[in-house]
Amino acid sequence: MVCTGESEGLDQVQILGQAGVIPIGNEGHLNEAFDIRLEELIVLDIKFLYGCATPTIALLYQDFQDARHVKIYEVALKDKAFVEGLWSWNNLDKGASLLIPLPAPLGGVIVIGEITIFYCSATTFRALSIKQSIITAVGRVDPDGSRYLFGDNVGGLHLLVVTHEQARVKDLEIHYMGETSIASTISYIDNGVVYIGSQFGDSQLIKLNIKADVSGGFVEVLEQYMNIGPIADFCFVDLDKQGQGQLITCSGAYKDGSIRVVQNGVVATEQASVQLQGIKGLWSLKSSPNNLYDTFLVVSFINETHFLSMNMENELEETDIEGFNSKTQTLWCQSAIHDQLIQVTAKSVRLVSSTSHQLLAEWVVPEEFSVNVASANASQVLLATGGGYLVYLEIAVSCLVEVKYIQLEHEISCLDINPIGENPHYSSLAAVGMWTDISISIFLLPKFDIMRKVYLIEGIVPRSVLMCTIEEVPYLLCSLGDGHLHSFVFNKKLSDLYDTDMIPLGTEPVNLRTFVTKDRTHVFAASNRPTVIYSRDRKLLYSHVNLKEVNHVCSFKTAVFPESLAIADECGLSVQTIDDIQKLHIRTIPLNEQARRICYQEQSQTLALCSFKNYTPTEFEEHFVHLLDYQTLGILSTHILDAYEWGLCIASCSFTDDNNFYYCVGTAYVLPEETEPTKGRILVFLVEERKLQLMAEKQTKGAVYSLNAFNGKLLAAINQKVRLYKWFLRDDTAHELQAECAYHGHVLTLYTQTRGDFIVVGDMMRSISLLVYLHEESLIEEVARDRNTACMTAVEMLDNDVYIGADDCYNLFTVHKYIDAATGKGRLVVVGQYHLGDFVNRFHHGSLVMHDAGSEISEIPTVIFGTASGAIGVIASLTLDHYVFLKKLEIALAGSVKSVGNISHAEWRSFYNLRTIGDAHGFVDGDLIESFLSLEPSKMEEVARSMRVQVIQLCNIVEEMTKLHSDRHVVTEGLESQDRKFDAILEQLQEMSDESLSVILQSVPSAEISDETLSAILQCVPSAGDMARE
Repeated sequence: MVCTGESEGLDQVQILGQAGVIPIGNEGHLNEAFDIRLEELIVLDIKFLYGCATPTIALLYQDFQDARHVKIYEVALKDKAFVEGLWSWNNLDKGASLLIPLPAPLGGVIVIGEITIFYCSATTFRALSIKQSIITAVGRVDPDGSRYLFGDNVGGLHLLVVTHEQARVKDLEIHYMGETSIASTISYIDNGVVYIGSQFGDSQLIKLNIKADVSGGFVEVLEQYMNIGPIADFCFVDLDKQGQGQLITCSGAYKDGSIRVVQNGVVATEQASVQLQGIKGLWSLKSSPNNLYDTFLVVSFINETHFLSMNMENELEETDIEGFNSKTQTLWCQSAIHDQLIQVTAKSVRLVSSTSHQLLAEWVVPEEFSVNVASANASQVLLATGGGYLVYLEIAVSCLVEVKYIQLEHEISCLDINPIGENPHYSSLAAVGMWTDISISIFLLPKFDIMRKVYLIEGIVPRSVLMCTIEEVPYLLCSLGDGHLHSFVFNKKLSDLYDTDMIPLGTEPVNLRTFVTKDRTHVFAASNRPTVIYSRDRKLLYSHVNLKEVNHVCSFKTAVFPESLAIADECGLSVQTIDDIQKLHIRTIPLNEQARRICYQEQSQTLALCSFKNYTPTEFEEHFVHLLDYQTLGILSTHILDAYEWGLCIASCSFTDDNNFYYCVGTAYVLPEETEPTKGRILVFLVEERKLQLMAEKQTKGAVYSLNAFNGKLLAAINQKVRLYKWFLRDDTAHELQAECAYHGHVLTLYTQTRGDFIVVGDMMRSISLLVYLHEESLIEEVARDRNTACMTAVEMLDNDVYIGADDCYNLFTVHKYIDAATGKGRLVVVGQYHLGDFVNRFHHGSLVMHDAGSEISEIPTVIFGTASGAIGVIASLTLDHYVFLKKLEIALAGSVKSVGNISHAEWRSFYNLRTIGDAHGFVDGDLIESFLSLEPSKMEEVARSMRVQVIQLCNIVEEMTKLHSDRHVVTEGLESQDRKFDAILEQLQEMSDESLSVILQSVPSAEISDETLSAILQCVPSAGDMARE
């Protein structure tokens, strides 16, 4: 049997007036639920007791004098009523909040308070005084209830020991075990291993040791599991100005508060670096091909070559390889079979012993020629000389054998001989790129029979070519001089190429090199936008690297850094390690205080942070404004706010006739005797010499909930008002904020966003309203309002006419501005609504993904949001063509994808608040759409048939949409252009009923409608014509 109840309140569950009872049948089926009235109005906790003949509950409740009591009830199922039990305990700890029933034969219940822990049963009462704290989680250690672990609100972990004799509790003891994240759940696993689940910080897997550590605790952290929730605020920072930003979040709470840096793509972490300008090439060499680690790093310059090696202290130092020529530029280096090394220069190919470093053999270029391009593997060398000559050498024991040479029609721009067959040391193919005819030729070795020739974009020369095998699929990759990359797939017999695709990786020539990490082969594309090419499910994916520019790269595995890369740029040489490729990367900066608001200022390259710290046991709070370095996020300067003054908002702002950029902070004085703050301040800071300087302050009659830079002025939301301030120059040359105008008419203005002269306001009760600033009249007036009631938690302007909001019932909704041409009066009409199921704290325009300039996906505007649970989401504005197609796909998938608990997708996503329930419309569930890619092939076929499109076409469409949030490009067989993906929409519209089409039209009246789609709508549903035109 399950007991539930109606609940309200944020700090604690309170069941008011009745309890819901759900009987469970013998086979585990849920029977019909019923309600039972309760005399107790404020119920804090309810638990079933063990060892009772009839279902019995313990009730912890609070009376109207704030006293707390425990009462026992038996559940009479036949009578559908509670029967008062034989015992109860009154006037317990005023902070009592949790009940823990003890297993039989002990029975009874433990009551957890803030300063006392009680044990209560029909015959026994025990009390234990504890240090004042709020217990947040409890976990049972022993099945018989002898020991329990407690977590408190400051991260302390305690062990409660219940001593008992002959099934009677004798005493309670508590022991401090150490510090963890603030626990929300505690699960004892076995052998002293405990899982601490935390909603305020990272969850942990810990071990309880027998002996104490130096701090006196017994806790050893085995693993940590990242949690960036709750996200109170975040800012979007695009440091490289390439369209791909990173989020810097205010995460966690209390002592687990932190700043998190969230970014997409591949993260390279520098381990060592040296300034060496003018590097022309990098290669790593092993003493033997079978060695696990590299021995040498070859660095080539325009007129010389340097050799670096790892010494006994695992440090790079310059060395000498006697048989190599260090007085000239190296074009290629390679570890070869039979413990040999290869060096290719413009005039020769040298074969050197990897053990003695002595020259074993040398192949010399004819006097009138020089080597321009070279490639080699462990047993073969391929050279391109002037005049279009292609020379093929094979490596034997202590000798180089010239096998064949041919003269091609044109000069050679690039070549590759990397093995992709079964033999890892020998290639049967050679790839050659040509200058004049802009082509790639695949030759069969050793006779140079041509297998295939592919012509590329006219006028753009191939600059790097690479044959490689990734996830058992052989590829040919070719980069062009303008940064584009062609990819081809070899067939199984390596006798032909197919499945071509081209994407931009940068705007400059790209250098392609393979590397291996975690036993997987990847390709590093070195360019002005470095990219890692990898594969998942036999599909090529592309992730940008967090480096500005890379000229040359090679794998460099050492004992200290077993999976590292040597990377050369314009400034020098560095050794970098690559993090996991297929995930979001999150960096944590612990604060030991709770971050509330954050803002980035590009001009000073700093961030400003509002935070506070709670000092227990006095519960005294101190609030700060911190200045942070934008790279290290270290604190540069701190301004301490007044007693009881909270920092509520922060904005970067510039003012008319002032070239400086300021941080403006809005505050409120939160006094214990006031239900709503009646005063606050606006503080204006200037960053000087990396410190915060207070330049001006303005007293306000209320809390400053929101600040925005607004047309060279400062817009503030203060209690019920929206007020505009200008930057006034006084006679003493100092500046001050001077009120210009204000708008009254809200209950509580919590959030504001601006666009041009328009202001969107999110109110605590009155949903969303739109204001406009009239310059000539120096006046703010209302343009339109949403007449519905909603408590807003975040707002944003998607464009000039469409605005999005989130409410406290975990919904999202969009409103459209309509202006009556006759009267000039406006209204905000709800055009979309959707139950997200999470509490949104912030919207922000931007993207975590670097889109290709000019691509169709780059034209779709996106908004990022952060939630209280730590979720980061993306909202994309779709055209009607996209929306109609994806909505139909969503409906098809809802019938094919089994949800958790078999909950109806339509019901779950239905808009819900305390006043109304309505179907979701105007939104498409992106998570459900992308689940198509994880379906079994038979399910994919079923969905595709219902959509009347091919599976591969449907895959392409969904994969294209994943680019809105995933830093990758997906290449699938038969990729078609985006223009062709929606050709089938007209046919699909013909299949839709009048009712279905009308619903879709009503849900997106603000979307763009193409002429073709409008024509199809008019043909399908003539009655919808007026609606479609509107």
